[in-house]
Amino acid sequence: MEEKQLYEGKAKKVFATANPDEYRVYFKDDATAFDGTKRGTIINKGIINNKVSAFFFNLLAEHGIPHHFVKLISDREMIVKTLKILQVEVVVRNVAAGSLAKRIGWEEGTKMPMPVLELYYKNDELHDPLINEYHIQAMGLATPEQLSEIKAYALKINDILSAYLKTKNVELIDFKLEFGVHKGQVILGDEISPDTCRLWDSETKQKLDKDRFRRDLGNVEDAYREVLKRLTGEVM
Repeated sequence: MEEKQLYEGKAKKVFATANPDEYRVYFKDDATAFDGTKRGTIINKGIINNKVSAFFFNLLAEHGIPHHFVKLISDREMIVKTLKILQVEVVVRNVAAGSLAKRIGWEEGTKMPMPVLELYYKNDELHDPLINEYHIQAMGLATPEQLSEIKAYALKINDILSAYLKTKNVELIDFKLEFGVHKGQVILGDEISPDTCRLWDSETKQKLDKDRFRRDLGNVEDAYREVLKRLTGEVM
């Protein structure tokens, strides 16, 4: 029986499976930026993001972070646990870049004296506005207990990924996380990839992420392939 497509976003398609506790996720090559006003294709992005996400999920599991990843089933597809996504996106920033640099007037590349955690309302129509804990409580987006867990997980994930990437000569500038609830437990969902992270070469400061697409810097596919190579050794 053909699996029913449940959702299609900018970068992924989600399908039901025969197991009511699992979804199948297909990673696309489509690329968007600036709330979808810029569109394009990054060749093999879906393959790379699928494999990089699986790698990071497995790494985080070794450090006790619960997540939705179950297994890879093809170059572009993974099986994940069903999630009721919490409509709160978490961004952890270690270095001023992108919108933060503009918002606070710091030169891009300035290291933050401590990790900065930001919360956004996951709503495409409203362009994912920046919110705070009072908004979240008033809007009922997450319970105080869930929000406390999300913040603790996000900062721990930052420590784990930053330390690991440093061994690969990569600096974790900032990244976005999404969480959901599976059988009453808050767990990490979505993906962790060059689409959702800013990754710079530690020495050259070369960008190895989606900013190359956003800013028309060129060599976008090469940057994504380089991330996969440094993490897994796989050459595409």
